Amino acid sequence: MANRFEGGVNVKGDLGAILKAVRLRAGLSQEELADRLHYNQSDISKFETGSKEPTASIFLRWLRETNAHEVMVAYFCGLDGLTIMQTILSMTGMG
Repeated sequence: MANRFEGGVNVKGDLGAILKAVRLRAGLSQEELADRLHYNQSDISKFETGSKEPTASIFLRWLRETNAHEVMVAYFCGLDGLTIMQTILSMTGMG
């Protein structure tokens, strides 16, 4: 499945980067998050790289497990992925 582009933004890739950023902010490894979500670590990696698109259910569970509800609100309100990611990374001192 090809990545979808909207206004020059790689939607799947941006979502994966957001998922990775909130996982890192929560201090979780891919293995730890996979265990909490009852997925394989390889699936977590695929979601984060954009090679596999998460369902709405896994997206919501991911944000719940990483305590990132504000990210869900920002994403659904139309903030672009890069802005969300930069904000998350600056909050963790990584940006």
